[in-house]
Amino acid sequence: MKITEYGIKDRQLHKEGQAQKVSAEQREYEQASSHKRIIENNTIIAKHQGSRLLETILERDNMNLAYLRVKRNKGAGGMDGMQVDELLPYLKDHKDELLQHLRKGKYKPNPVRSVEIPKEERGKFRKLGIPTVIDRVIQQAIAQVLTPIYETQFSEHSYGFRPSRGAHDALKACGEIADKGNVYTVDMDLEKFFDTVSQSKLIEVLSRTIKDGRVISLIHKYLNAGALEDGIYAKTPQGVPQGGPLSPLLSNIMLNELDMEITRRGHKFVRYADDCVILCKSRKSAERTLENLLPFIEGKLFLKVNREKTKIAHISQIKYLGYAFYSNRGKYRLRIHPKSITKMKGKVRTLTARSNGWSNERRKEKINQFVRGWVQYFRLADMKGTLREIDKWLRSRIRLIYWKQWKKICTRFEKLKQFGIETGKAWEFANTRKGLWRTVHSPILGKSLGNKEIASLGYMTMTDYYLKVCEN
Repeated sequence: MKITEYGIKDRQLHKEGQAQKVSAEQREYEQASSHKRIIENNTIIAKHQGSRLLETILERDNMNLAYLRVKRNKGAGGMDGMQVDELLPYLKDHKDELLQHLRKGKYKPNPVRSVEIPKEERGKFRKLGIPTVIDRVIQQAIAQVLTPIYETQFSEHSYGFRPSRGAHDALKACGEIADKGNVYTVDMDLEKFFDTVSQSKLIEVLSRTIKDGRVISLIHKYLNAGALEDGIYAKTPQGVPQGGPLSPLLSNIMLNELDMEITRRGHKFVRYADDCVILCKSRKSAERTLENLLPFIEGKLFLKVNREKTKIAHISQIKYLGYAFYSNRGKYRLRIHPKSITKMKGKVRTLTARSNGWSNERRKEKINQFVRGWVQYFRLADMKGTLREIDKWLRSRIRLIYWKQWKKICTRFEKLKQFGIETGKAWEFANTRKGLWRTVHSPILGKSLGNKEIASLGYMTMTDYYLKVCEN
């Protein structure tokens, strides 16, 4: 059996060694709720608010649904190396033991596997914590039960990680508020939100609604599970690790405190995850709003506002969820932000690079998949003219792929003839000494690998797909 550097056995259930400590911890959590928030006509919370919430989480149907969702989402394995395909046989052999440890409060989550993904800013990365597949099932089961409970408490102005809500709804809500004259924004940036959440504050907020100390204790264990990065274990005394099924819900529970405070003060706002925009009638009003909210955010929620990235600006000057706003005949409409185009081109360059070793069919599949996903996300924007220019550039990248593949002079000569170029011109062009990018823009290659030829090879255009799905 493989042993990690910090002494945790691979793929084993982990037990808390001191039962008395667990019991004391549970009592502490049960007593933590000095705030009693009663929501009228809330039958869901009334049903689950007692000390039997863990039993609801561990019900067979709920656990089976959690397993199916984890399996469907696939994803990489955690620090123990177990993959999603290995999960079912493991659960069949260890289900009863696992459930027993969870009921008795003796289950100890594994540390997450820490990975970094690049952010838009060059040289900056976002840390993700990948839980083991077993911990993903347990977190998913917790989230499935807690989500309907907290949905009754969440603000109508929050849109991230919520059922039947998404980024497009947030963008439309922004436009509707701006149309009423609220065009000066507090574009707020919470610095490293997921990494800096106060766990004690989050536990306090959770304890107002969740009355089963075992559930609070289990969530706290997940927050404190630690992270494994390059084989080195690191504690996680603060923050909510991104990457698990539970973290989006916990972030919304924490930021709902901010939503309620903004609502109490009578401001118009839209929040998607930790991207919050407050919309005001004037610049002075926006400045006062930010000044008055800072003490609450930093003094009560213990979150940090990034002063450099938080700005007061007209709505036409901000980037929100990849979009930008502009005024047309008294109404605010959406366009794609230039930074989003730059990011998209970077992705296309990666997809069209020969260094990835893909076949033409594989590359075409990847490009078409990206085109569909990207256009679907930005379908609210007015961007027909922009997409025509992008399509020209994308076709040039595709021509470049084939021209590089026709490496030898004789190959280029034969391929050009196959595409209808007369023999003399084909031989002349096959021997060109022009640079690659100049060559792909030449008339002969534009004729041999023209728009129709590229379409016949199976490549879709952004413009055509946009006209099918756009909402303008």
